[in-house]
Amino acid sequence: MEGTTFSLHSAARPEAMADVPGVCELPLTRAVVHYRDLHEVDPPGGRIQDIGLAVVLEGRFASSAEALDLGSSAVKLLDLSSELVVLDWVYEPTLKHINHLLTERAQGGENLDVAGRLGAYSFQMALSLLGRVGYGPLTRPTFLRIGFRDICRDLDFHEGTAVRIVLSEHQVVRAHLDYDSNSLVFSTPSPEPDASLETGVLEAFPRSDVMRISETHNGGSACYQVRLLLPASLAEAREALLTIRRGLRALLARFEPERFKGIEQHLATFGSRDTLSQLHIRERRTKAEALQTRHAARGTVH
Repeated sequence: MEGTTFSLHSAARPEAMADVPGVCELPLTRAVVHYRDLHEVDPPGGRIQDIGLAVVLEGRFASSAEALDLGSSAVKLLDLSSELVVLDWVYEPTLKHINHLLTERAQGGENLDVAGRLGAYSFQMALSLLGRVGYGPLTRPTFLRIGFRDICRDLDFHEGTAVRIVLSEHQVVRAHLDYDSNSLVFSTPSPEPDASLETGVLEAFPRSDVMRISETHNGGSACYQVRLLLPASLAEAREALLTIRRGLRALLARFEPERFKGIEQHLATFGSRDTLSQLHIRERRTKAEALQTRHAARGTVH
């Protein structure tokens, strides 16, 4: 993948906004976009391999554009007519090579070698792009998503991007990261406050604001938000992810000690995943000193 470029004279160029009247016609084929859940046409949404960064393969109609997620190498249908972030563009030969690998994968069926080549190529494209564009407001959600994906793989590897914690026989809590607000969200199946979970979350994240969010419709539900400071640099983002990892480990040790013991033994043998360490991004070295800090009062949920 190379720098930003596209041809103004391509006769076969699809118009991504062709089905949206009254707006400019913007060609999005070959665009590298940051997409979110609201862009996905087909439920149930993303998998743990997805990173929310995709190359648009064919985008004649904005309401249904094919795109390749650069993390999972899965082809998705995206609705690109809503608010969208375009980070870069790929050259036409790069798009042809991607389509060639997709054809090989389709013909190879269960051939893991063919699928592996596409996966490795697409993820290397993602790392190269992120290294070139750098860390900023537009790329922050992608950096956080990649980092939280590592945490999920280490602590609770399954198809979804969440860490499940069993509080009791019929009480399972799921923790996922809201990438836009940098909040760790604990979803519970019950609308009633859970005193044991509240105490555990407060002790696991003593320096963060913890909020209880209750809903009254559809039978009701409750969730808890651990609101972390919005990271202004990659170093701060990695520190925030480390805080999340430590907190989730503390909760697993508290509620599922036997499972936590097995996880710790595995990590002691193979080490923790750290995909963000593969990125080579030059950041200005600065020293930040807090003149005043705000701590959530222990034992209190707002």
